[in-house]
Amino acid sequence: MRYLILGTTEALRPDGTPLPLGGARLRALLAALALRGGRPVSVGELADDVYGDAPPQDAPAALQALAGRLRRVLGREAVASTAGPGYRLAAGPDDIDLYVFERRTAEAGARLDAGDPDTAAALLREALGLFRGPALADLPGPAGVRPEAQRLAALRRRVEADLRRGATDGLVPELTELTLTYPYDEAFHAHLIRALRAEGRHADALAAYESARRTLADALGTDPGPELTALHRELLTGLPAPAVPAASASPALPTEPTAPTEPVPLTASAPPAAPTPSAAPTPTQAPTGNIRPRLTSFVGREPELDALRADLAGSRLVTLTGPGGSGKTRLAEEAALRTGGSAAWIAELAPLDDPGAVPGAVLSALRLRETSLIARDGAPLQNDPTAHLVEHLADRPLLLVLDNCEHVIDAAAALAETLLTHCPRLRVLATSREPLGVPGETVRPVEPLPPDPAHRLFAERARAVHPSFDPTGDSDAAVAEICRRLDGLPLAIELAAARLRLLAPRQIADRLDDRFRLLTSGSRTVLPRQQTLRAVVDWSWDLLEPDERTLLRQVSVFAGGWDLAAAEALSPHAADTLGALVDKSLVVATPTEDGGMRYRLLETIHEYAAERAAEAPALLAAAEAAHTARFTALVETAEPRLRSGEQLPWIDRLERELDNIRAALHRTLITAPDETAALRLVFALGWFWWLRNHRSEGLAWTERAVALGEDPDDPADPRYWPRMRLRMLHFFLAIENHTVAELREDPETLTLVRRVRSAFGDEPGPEAARFPGLLWPFTEALVGTHAEEPDGMRRLLDTAIANCRRHGGDWEVGVTLMFRTHMVVDMPGGLSGVDEDLAELRRVARRVGDRWMGAQIASAAAEACMMRGRYEEAGADYEEALRLAREVGAHAEAPFLLARLAEIAYRHGDTETADRGLAEASAEAERHHVGDARPFIVFLRAAIALHRGDIGAARAHVEEASRLVEAGSPPPHFTAAVIGLAARVEAYGGGGAAAVASAATTLRAARDARCADLIAATLGQGLALALSRADEPVLAATVLAAVDSWRRELPRSVPELEEAESVTARSLAALGAPGLAAARTVGEDLDVDGVLSLVKDSSGP
Repeated sequence: MRYLILGTTEALRPDGTPLPLGGARLRALLAALALRGGRPVSVGELADDVYGDAPPQDAPAALQALAGRLRRVLGREAVASTAGPGYRLAAGPDDIDLYVFERRTAEAGARLDAGDPDTAAALLREALGLFRGPALADLPGPAGVRPEAQRLAALRRRVEADLRRGATDGLVPELTELTLTYPYDEAFHAHLIRALRAEGRHADALAAYESARRTLADALGTDPGPELTALHRELLTGLPAPAVPAASASPALPTEPTAPTEPVPLTASAPPAAPTPSAAPTPTQAPTGNIRPRLTSFVGREPELDALRADLAGSRLVTLTGPGGSGKTRLAEEAALRTGGSAAWIAELAPLDDPGAVPGAVLSALRLRETSLIARDGAPLQNDPTAHLVEHLADRPLLLVLDNCEHVIDAAAALAETLLTHCPRLRVLATSREPLGVPGETVRPVEPLPPDPAHRLFAERARAVHPSFDPTGDSDAAVAEICRRLDGLPLAIELAAARLRLLAPRQIADRLDDRFRLLTSGSRTVLPRQQTLRAVVDWSWDLLEPDERTLLRQVSVFAGGWDLAAAEALSPHAADTLGALVDKSLVVATPTEDGGMRYRLLETIHEYAAERAAEAPALLAAAEAAHTARFTALVETAEPRLRSGEQLPWIDRLERELDNIRAALHRTLITAPDETAALRLVFALGWFWWLRNHRSEGLAWTERAVALGEDPDDPADPRYWPRMRLRMLHFFLAIENHTVAELREDPETLTLVRRVRSAFGDEPGPEAARFPGLLWPFTEALVGTHAEEPDGMRRLLDTAIANCRRHGGDWEVGVTLMFRTHMVVDMPGGLSGVDEDLAELRRVARRVGDRWMGAQIASAAAEACMMRGRYEEAGADYEEALRLAREVGAHAEAPFLLARLAEIAYRHGDTETADRGLAEASAEAERHHVGDARPFIVFLRAAIALHRGDIGAARAHVEEASRLVEAGSPPPHFTAAVIGLAARVEAYGGGGAAAVASAATTLRAARDARCADLIAATLGQGLALALSRADEPVLAATVLAAVDSWRRELPRSVPELEEAESVTARSLAALGAPGLAAARTVGEDLDVDGVLSLVKDSSGP
């Protein structure tokens, strides 16, 4: 079925024969339905369309009866009822002549703009032939206005196509008639002049121009537009006739006054699709747009320009939104000039105080005087600016920029919708701090400038002040800070650059805390609200409703962003108001990975909102209290979950809210000290700080908490245990940030640690069976009698484990058991019982689900394997530990684990893989500021260099490792390993007796520290090496045999094996086989003390 509404309404069968439709009402109903192209139409809309100003008393019932009659004519399925209620014609755009017309004219326009006037002319003739009379003739209202305007537009383009292809036969009579019918249509007058000139009728062309000029002057009181004026100039100067310009690039505005000024009833559909972007104007055309060239360069925004031009190609209404000073106007101007060329016009709405003045402002911007138009019958038309705009823009390809709509948003939106509905070739680009809210609108947020373009913008504006300004070198960091702290807002950056007349970049950056007083040197030629940063934000503030101002003040207490639930904790009804602040570009909304939304204030807006909040002390105090309560509850809820299988999402949540947590800490510890509130936060965050390597920060906060009060002496005092817990947490974080030697040098620290040790360790109970109290055995490192006695430390850890089994949970038992396992592995005979402990730890870890604990257990298992020489198993365990540590974000663990994996490669003799592993470990340590990893990394580099025979590199690395050991507090076995490696380097470097003495000293220190058997064996082999290099082949063979007995069945690594073989070979060469066997027989029964005595006796007094 086909439906014809471009004339009297008809319905055609598939064979082309018409159906009898009957009376006018039935045709009107069919026309109203067809007008919507198969979309649902409400009963109310249909009543307006069908009955106009004289609806029946019961319009819905009357329409129902009409719809029934129409179904009987068209078929039952042709008219469907819809929810609403309403009706829908079962037809698509291809079945309705109006939509076929629009499609063919659009195709013709594209062909014409592409330089194919022949095809365009044929398509336009075909399209125009679809009109059989006045469009929508059966509808009583003004619905036919738009199709009639489209018909005239198609007629103009068809004439244009004919002119461009040189087909002027019959054009002059046709255009003469058209100029008489539409005397105020300058396009028809221009086409007539061109047709006359094309036929060589120069005088007639001049006469046609004069006739048009008189008509416009007499009837409208206006002069010809730019297009006619340019044609006249060409006629007078005798220039050759230029090619007919594309309509889309025509500079003149249409002037036919034929369309009624009442708005056409709108459907629910969006405005029509945008026409093809306009072509560039021909060289002979005078530019007619009013967008002025800027005096400053346009920096950055090329991706945004490309995206905006694509938006304008696909949408007829695009709105740039963003906060004040984000560069919306400049971006709109650049896009308009590049997209619309001479057909781009801008209407600046910022100076308007009255929304009703918006249409007049646009009319003035287009240089159209507001005079009373005279209709063809001599009656004056309504003196309505909107009507004038509709009439003038009815068929011109024009890009209109509506700049700064936010304070007249409703009026700007209404005008844009009206113009887009009635003017099919118009496109509108709006700038506003919030969307217009018009159907079909494409909203393009203008984001802050990224760092590099922001830096370039500052540099260019700075050179305008100081031509020799260099943004690199000393200024680079300051400029980067300025751009970052000013949120990449172009206006703020330009204001900052202007300050270079007085201040250096670093001085500007240092004064940005008072940015509103600093940035006040804007251009005198811009609007006052753009001359200072404060004025820019004041403009936005003044446009807010009272509830919006209240919420903006409240959310200023957030730092780093917030979610909706957090906002509702401050204001239960925040959702709607928050949405309004987002729309007005004062709050930035960013989708999150979990499908939620995160909100934040730009730093400039945050500072301004905080100032405004200070003006309402009661409101601010309530918001701060709610903020503190919200984030205290968050960290307390998260704290136990950080040690469970739920830890990952909770870690992410705390990291996301870290700035807010810091703000709550700052409030309770500094700006409004409250010991109870502060300790709740500190205790809940202690493990998080340690786990996520925020240890220095945690130490700083705990030091402030410690300073809030004195420690009670009486355990019955309610503050006693909180203060002891605080002291223990402080010790735990301090030992991570200071060396034991540094802490031992402070008598006050020692006194406090002894007190904490006594509180938790004298009679361990429930407080010593939870974090941080369960760490009490480690106070021995500072003040205990067992600090240098591994067996004594083991007894303390045994006590801690038993206490946690009695009073704690799985996690607490697992942590204390894990500490013991790590320690005993490095002790003589430490592998005895370790497998049982590891098995229990794995069971505990499975129940708890804590990945950090899993990583620690895997690492302990790997250490046990290393002590047994089972390097493959150790590698697998270290890999597992690394995976879990990275998964949980335990950044302090990764460098050590990577270095351990590099050590395994070195022990296999694969030094290249070891080098790569150490490079990765070093980079990881640098990235996460894990200084404790460096001694071990440098130690391994020294060992690798020594294995390669690079004595110089080995000496440099081992000297650095020695310095780091002296400055830190490493375990005794590592200190012994470093000294032993230094002795090896000295031996290979020809150190002789000195190397022997150093190696012996190292072995003695390892014995005194009760290091593991394997460590003693490694150091003993170093002594054998030193003796061999000092030409003591008997002692070297004897000591090496003793070492072999200490190792029992433990295999050597590749470097150790090569080294042992080298010692044996040198002794064999010096002693022969019998001598070597005799020397080895002596050594097989020697323990460490025996070896040390033998070497001492041999070296003499």
